[in-house]
Amino acid sequence: MAVRELRIGILQFSSLTNESETLVKISKLIKEVTADIVILPEYAPFNIVRLRPEEAYSMASGLEGGFLKFFSRLAREFSSYFVITTFEKSPEPPKVYNTAVIIRPDGEIAGTYRKTHLFDAYGYRESDYIMPGKEVSPVVDIGKAKIAVAICFDIRFPELFRIYSLNGAELVVIPSAWFKGPLKEETLSFLARARAHENTIYVAVAVQYGDEYTGRSLVVDPWGTQILDLGIGEKYYELDVDIDLVSEVRRKLPVLQLRRTDLYRLYL
Repeated sequence: MAVRELRIGILQFSSLTNESETLVKISKLIKEVTADIVILPEYAPFNIVRLRPEEAYSMASGLEGGFLKFFSRLAREFSSYFVITTFEKSPEPPKVYNTAVIIRPDGEIAGTYRKTHLFDAYGYRESDYIMPGKEVSPVVDIGKAKIAVAICFDIRFPELFRIYSLNGAELVVIPSAWFKGPLKEETLSFLARARAHENTIYVAVAVQYGDEYTGRSLVVDPWGTQILDLGIGEKYYELDVDIDLVSEVRRKLPVLQLRRTDLYRLYL
């Protein structure tokens, strides 16, 4: 039986103060793509934490702007899926939506997801800038795998990942801007391993690297084993994974089937 081998590309970099400068940097980092899917970090167009909310709102180009069009061209050029993040103007200025976009190899949008859990923790208030989304990610069939999207702080909320796995996701991709701090890299690793293992899915995290952010992008398999650590620095890397491992692990570790839904419910 043929193996469903999926090649994942991860771009780890530090976004700059505007989309144009950031795209120049990205063009230098991505020279060639052979991956089936390429994942970019959160806050990809520009580093929002260095701006006032009003500035970020005025710069947000949304789904029709040049930032998205650039990756639509790359998707067509390399016949690859791309998962990027962008900022959309919300109906409540100066807040924006923090939106992940799945772009098909033909350059069209296959799905979008607006970050639902905002990083109001460790003294930071992402809600000063961001309007939370109201829907979970769609599960998108990209041919070799079914994927869903979470964004950074979402990884701390296991309910979201359980929904994705029950909806058929085999890989959850997580654009992130993981802030530096004591043991923060270790925290990201054990959260990714937990979400992968408890749902028997792959998890791939693309992380910003820079003065504020950790880097250390990673991929975890359905056993919860970390199979990639990109370390520090700006780089683009591709990794092959066996998507059929999801089915194998679920046969041996049928946690989704063994749930006792007669004993518990999700309470609001």
